[in-house]
Amino acid sequence: MDTLVFVYGTLKQGFPNFFRNSGRRIGGTYRTQRPYPLYVVQLPNEDRAPWLVDLPGQGQQVAGEVYAVDAALLAAMDTFEEVGLPGGYVRAQIAVQALEAPHTVLHVQAYLKPPAQLVPGQPREGPFAAYTKALAVGYRIDPG
Repeated sequence: MDTLVFVYGTLKQGFPNFFRNSGRRIGGTYRTQRPYPLYVVQLPNEDRAPWLVDLPGQGQQVAGEVYAVDAALLAAMDTFEEVGLPGGYVRAQIAVQALEAPHTVLHVQAYLKPPAQLVPGQPREGPFAAYTKALAVGYRIDPG
């Protein structure tokens, strides 16, 4: 059975890591039902990475895409997002709504950063309502 995954950053169509996302896109554009802070964070080993921080109720409703992914792709995405590793993302269930039909709500998986990973003084921009091509400039692709 496929899992629905909300992607808001480099795994979106047309963005640097879309080649890692072979899921089946669920039509339309979606946004988080609740606000979340979406930052672009400058890290020494990963330039200008998008972080959706697990602080529901703060920030803005964030736009993204929803994909149906099989178990193998979900495992590969978990590995790419370093789920379970120090400094990695946490995959959690959130609710998103279709921009074209706001009453359509899907419960999906999303990759969130724990708030404790936001280090005081760490360079970051945002929060943003969407990760755009302009914000992706400077993101370094890890061919891994």
